[in-house]
Amino acid sequence: MSPDLLIKNAHIIDPGQDIDTTGDILVSQGKIKSIGKDVKETGIPIIDASGLIACPGFVDVHCHLREPGFEAKETIESGTAAAAHGGFTTVCCMPNTNPPLDNLASIDYVNNTAARKGVIRVLPVGCITKGRAGKEMTEMMEMANAGCVGFSDDGSPVTNSRVMSLAMEYAASLNTLIIDHCEDTELSRDGQINDGWVAARLGLKGIPAAAEESMVARDIALARMTGTRLHITHVSTAGSVELIRNAKKEGIHITADATPHHLTLTEEAVLKNIAKNGISLAYDTNAKVNPPLRSQSDIEALIRALNDGTIDAIATDHAPHSTEDKLCELDTAAFGISGFETAFGVLMTLVNTGKIQLTTLLACLTHKPAGIIGEKYGVTATLRESSSADIVLLDLNKIWKVNARSFYSKGKNTPFNGIDLKGSVAATIFQGNFAYRDSMLEVTG
Repeated sequence: MSPDLLIKNAHIIDPGQDIDTTGDILVSQGKIKSIGKDVKETGIPIIDASGLIACPGFVDVHCHLREPGFEAKETIESGTAAAAHGGFTTVCCMPNTNPPLDNLASIDYVNNTAARKGVIRVLPVGCITKGRAGKEMTEMMEMANAGCVGFSDDGSPVTNSRVMSLAMEYAASLNTLIIDHCEDTELSRDGQINDGWVAARLGLKGIPAAAEESMVARDIALARMTGTRLHITHVSTAGSVELIRNAKKEGIHITADATPHHLTLTEEAVLKNIAKNGISLAYDTNAKVNPPLRSQSDIEALIRALNDGTIDAIATDHAPHSTEDKLCELDTAAFGISGFETAFGVLMTLVNTGKIQLTTLLACLTHKPAGIIGEKYGVTATLRESSSADIVLLDLNKIWKVNARSFYSKGKNTPFNGIDLKGSVAATIFQGNFAYRDSMLEVTG
């Protein structure tokens, strides 16, 4: 049973309820018992949260926990610890594991392992097709009944339009979510980074914006035809933003997310001059990600889309890799960034430079992604009384240096290593229990 807890003197922000006030939060038996001014309770632990923000725990609709099959990169245990360190209390894990999450047994494995070893809520995403091969649909109803939050062949997009349309029709009948990695793999074949001047300088094949945008356009058309709930994940181009914006105006049931790295880094991050094992390199494989980091104009389009609601949520696409996966030539390095533990600090650079408001950022990390998932999975991302006590305490003024070696994640692959960030997570509380607590945060009583 979760212990009682009293959080005092916090700056409480709950975007889902339009709450922005100073007060106390009383937690009892894993639930929010009350919120108010000068709440009185004796004999329980107390946090003096003066100077801290208290808001609902973050929700990530797209991450990779790697288990089963790739435990050298990450496990559910290490991944959820890393997520809690980043302020997340709910994560949706993608199915590109080994074996892939394409049947009831694999979903049960994730659910059972998360219940035993995870420190936060884990919601599995099932495969659209068996083996992520794009040919034969999985038993979606069976997996949905077992707790699958949605379906995706992430990383191996369903290129067969007939198969995708049938999957969308079936998902619509189940009122479940299609989470869409949009990539025309013929256009992106052998591509390493964005198709731009950096790729030309390094003599690498680029991945054009059209590889993403053409698939976004196709799947919007299929969503229009089938009526499915379509979520476009890790949007990276201005063209994709316009397609999504127009689809929303048309009334198509579509949502979208963008990642912290696509919102803050351009393709030039690949050119960072770094040293690995004493060898100076002219590129940083930790900035190699799919979809690739794009141009400054794409970043500006994504930020505008966050501000006007075209992009609904921010998702990390946490993709941990071993050192060997990244300590190699750029054209053989794995795609992906370990994103849980830097997400909030990186995103605060947008707030600190006036590009987005704090309330916009917190909405895109809390109740808006929770709304995409739906409350039937126990994710409310609110501080409403009687809701799950999933809370994150944030220190907006703390300046800290990213040190990948100190990550809870097994994946140390981050292009932000060594960078100073302002804004950190002081504590993450899941169902009334500490999933993470900064050593400087005192608990009395």
